[in-house]
Amino acid sequence: MIDNTVPHSARVWNYLLGGKDHYQADRRAADAYKETFPQITDIARTDRAFLGRAVHYLAAEAGIRQFLDIGTGLPTMNNTHEVAQRAAPSARIVYVDNDPMVLTHARALLTSTPEGTCDYIHADLRNPEAIVEGAADSLDFTRPVALTLLGILHFLRDYDEARRAVRHLLQAVPPGSYVALTHATLDPSLGGTEVAAQNRRAQDEYNASAAVPLTPRTREEIAGFFEGLEVIEPGVVTMSRWRPEAGAEGVPPAVFGYCGVGRTG
Repeated sequence: MIDNTVPHSARVWNYLLGGKDHYQADRRAADAYKETFPQITDIARTDRAFLGRAVHYLAAEAGIRQFLDIGTGLPTMNNTHEVAQRAAPSARIVYVDNDPMVLTHARALLTSTPEGTCDYIHADLRNPEAIVEGAADSLDFTRPVALTLLGILHFLRDYDEARRAVRHLLQAVPPGSYVALTHATLDPSLGGTEVAAQNRRAQDEYNASAAVPLTPRTREEIAGFFEGLEVIEPGVVTMSRWRPEAGAEGVPPAVFGYCGVGRTG
């Protein structure tokens, strides 16, 4: 059953991205966040832009043809399968989320090319075994898989639990697989101490009423998710600075979120 009286991260994010799938509680929470910390809208858009660049890299340059997108969120623009299948029409994508509203919209709106496939499973990152088991109906785990974990690991409050979930998923995929992730942070080097404090206040206010609270982490903690992997250049960086579009003028402004792409050996 969907509780539309409590703000949910997927619907709040959809509202920040200009989508239409949200309720009053979500809009109220997002607007309150923006009032305290206006940069949150830029973070949402930058996170989505990273998804497009990272998935294009994985499909067009790294040659990946299988994607396991965990924490799908509500469909907006440039969804994982759209980006991947533009580069490789035969790409296979499995979307994973634990929100019934997300999965209902995904089944209705996320349709594959004839050459590829899209599947959707209801599972929680806290149970990575169930994710692997469900995805195995559509993906071949003897061949490389790209795991995308965008804006989801910070909803696991316990760092060790989050690390274990990522390790379990990586153990299920063969050498030559990849993981791409984004994660919230309060690192003052990305925007100054005062702005970081504004972000902290906004997060605390959001967490007070959210269905699932958000736990920001340091760059060092986020880099820990890539332990044992080959980290693709430019490394673990603010989301706006991971391979920005060619022709962009100057250095893109930093946002309060880190990202990276790593490859299994």
